[in-house]
Amino acid sequence: GGVVVADEVQTGLGRLGSSWYAFEAHGVAPDVVTVGKPFGNGLPLAAAVVARAVSDAFAAGPEYFNTFGGNPACCAAGLAVLEAIEADGLRANATRVGAELRKGFERLMGLGGARCVVGDVRGRGLFLGVDLVRDAASKAPATAEASWICARLVTRHRILTSLDGPGDNVLVVKPPLCFSLGDAAEFLAALEEGLVAANALPEGFSFERTPT
Repeated sequence: GGVVVADEVQTGLGRLGSSWYAFEAHGVAPDVVTVGKPFGNGLPLAAAVVARAVSDAFAAGPEYFNTFGGNPACCAAGLAVLEAIEADGLRANATRVGAELRKGFERLMGLGGARCVVGDVRGRGLFLGVDLVRDAASKAPATAEASWICARLVTRHRILTSLDGPGDNVLVVKPPLCFSLGDAAEFLAALEEGLVAANALPEGFSFERTPT
């Protein structure tokens, strides 16, 4: 009697490259699929796509309503986004550029360092996570160094990233679908420079990001 909900707000609309949605790669058929954020390309737009059994339940139950639902300008933007993803081959681009990014991150795993190294790389397409750890053996989070590198990418290279994970040490790599091979090379070079610089920091170093 359970309902399976696939939250595709971040993973959907071709970001993974190989499929439009992440659930497709796992052979499941959700009852509800949610999309949003990139759907409107800057305009406020989200959608919940539901199975017939779910929508039929509203016929005899509580009325569904949405204060801002059906905005024609935002809906037109959403249709244009879907058309652009297809016309510009952005799913194929996500696959191609994502593979190069992953190879680059895996190469950086061999860079070595006294206090901050790449411990693991996960994800698919243009949705990747890069673990920044103290050492490859213990995989202890390099939290301060990861924050410092994240800030350095912004101030030195104008590259926006974020951190996630229990140790706040996983670099979230989620660029736009039009991200090019040249962009990927620039990002990898900037990250390598940041890793080298982080490993040259003095003992006792600490760093705390400014809350946003």
